[in-house]
Amino acid sequence: MRRLPLILPLLALLCGCATIDETHNNAPAPTTADVPVEVGIIALNDFHGALEPPKLAISIKGNAGEHGDLPAGGAAWLAEAVKELRSQYKNALTVSAGDLTSASQLSSSLFLDEPSVGVMNRIGLDFNAVGNHEFDRGAKELQRLQNGGCEKNSIRQPCAVEPNFLGASYHYLAANVVKQDGQTLFPGTALRSFGAGASKVTIGLIGLTLKGTPALVSPDGVTGLTFKDEADTINKATASLKAQGAEAVVVLIHQGLDPAPQNDPNSCDGAAGDLLPIINKLKPGVDVMISGHTHRAYICQLPQPGTSQPLLVTSAGKYGTILTDIRLMIDPKTGKLLSRDAHNVVVQSQAFQEGSKSYTVDNRFPHFTPDKVVADYVGLYTKAAQQFSARKVGTLAGIAEKDPNNPARGGTLGRLIADSELAATRSAGAQIAFMNPFGIRATLAPAPDGTVTFADIYKVQPFSNGLITFTLTGREVKQLLEQQFDSEGPMQVLSPSQGFHFTYDLSRKEGDRITSMTLNGSAINPTSTYRITTNSFLASGGDSFTVFEKGQDKVTGENELIAFEKWLTGAKPRALPEKPRAIDETH
Repeated sequence: MRRLPLILPLLALLCGCATIDETHNNAPAPTTADVPVEVGIIALNDFHGALEPPKLAISIKGNAGEHGDLPAGGAAWLAEAVKELRSQYKNALTVSAGDLTSASQLSSSLFLDEPSVGVMNRIGLDFNAVGNHEFDRGAKELQRLQNGGCEKNSIRQPCAVEPNFLGASYHYLAANVVKQDGQTLFPGTALRSFGAGASKVTIGLIGLTLKGTPALVSPDGVTGLTFKDEADTINKATASLKAQGAEAVVVLIHQGLDPAPQNDPNSCDGAAGDLLPIINKLKPGVDVMISGHTHRAYICQLPQPGTSQPLLVTSAGKYGTILTDIRLMIDPKTGKLLSRDAHNVVVQSQAFQEGSKSYTVDNRFPHFTPDKVVADYVGLYTKAAQQFSARKVGTLAGIAEKDPNNPARGGTLGRLIADSELAATRSAGAQIAFMNPFGIRATLAPAPDGTVTFADIYKVQPFSNGLITFTLTGREVKQLLEQQFDSEGPMQVLSPSQGFHFTYDLSRKEGDRITSMTLNGSAINPTSTYRITTNSFLASGGDSFTVFEKGQDKVTGENELIAFEKWLTGAKPRALPEKPRAIDETH
């Protein structure tokens, strides 16, 4: 795909939001404008660098009522599925609603997600709305992924496999991410036209992330950026696109819904979630909303204020296991959108085994063969990662996982990581370490002989945060722990290191829910000082834990992953810290 020049229409400049304007004559234009124009949009979201099949089974119902648990995903299979779905249409777009990169598989993350960009270039992606994880390594590194080059913006060396990294041939969109000069970080909108003359139709696209992105990434990486209200941004951009001739407006937003737990990917049972208040604030004009972030798959027709027409809202789950096939029919004579429909297609790939259960290819549903070009490209990176990732780092006495009943609690694995961080920073005076459960991305399951490899621990902590040690008063430690349960961010229970215990009662009023705190059996003194360690994400106020920013006498330590590796190496095997250190007294 060639890189196209940016055109900045006057209306777009007035809203500080550049627009990409492209015309594609994919098919001969009809001689009359009486024939409706069909446009296909193939959508994905939350790919998260899933180059290899993620060993996930997608439960779905077929048109005849049949049910299947289908093995799905893998970049080469995804590429073939996109190709087949696009082949249905003379006019087609391929788009993403964010989080293409970061929190990725090892073969992508080790190489700063350059291979994920390369995969999407080969698939033929047109546009990607920025998600919160796009900012994990900072805005400067995200711009490198768009523009190419080998500038080093993190602890990892860029261009390690491809010496000449060219960047994304698709366009990032960021309508609500505004720089200090008032312009958006990337263009906020795009226009894509099909056909010519009286048969020409134009699709307007808006791409944006959730307003709460700064609380989900390291604040240092988004310094100088403002994340504006989603609905206000969409309303302004919609008016601009309509004024520029868009017959249909499609929003790519990295925010989503949470339907009922057993929701089929092609239904919308019990839809709830943070996207609903945004939809309720929209003015008429948006026709399709392609969403993400919650990792759920759904097709919804939701009411929207000011119009009797429902809003089509879609999501394709996660990790490239599903694609959404969206079909628009537009009357070029009147500029009216005649119909819009969508269905989710599972990217059925290769069989796998999980425990005693096997997931095999189900011929009752579409399945795909891997695209050779993409498979060979992915192979370059998986081979490069294999030698480094397969090395043994230690042994573990059993499986360490987050609380299986509550993802907001770190469980045994959270305590294990906190202990490693405490041990690594004792020399800086550390007495207590805290790990956030949302920073734990996978279960740590050793081999039958207890062996843990680098690949295993990298899946658990793919963010490469540093460790920071600093001083807080006992009173500030309590304020910090109260922030676990306040209304500023999602509730989560920090995992403390050995020797520190606290209790809480959620039935008490906000700000007074911590009922006790002890260190090595002694109560925390509000006026005494304590040396605290946490990762650099939390230390800079991530996940809305702003009390961490009050820390004094800061000492920067080693990378959290190195600390975890040393902890596992230091015992044969390393025991699991089974007993909870944060106790809920609510009931």
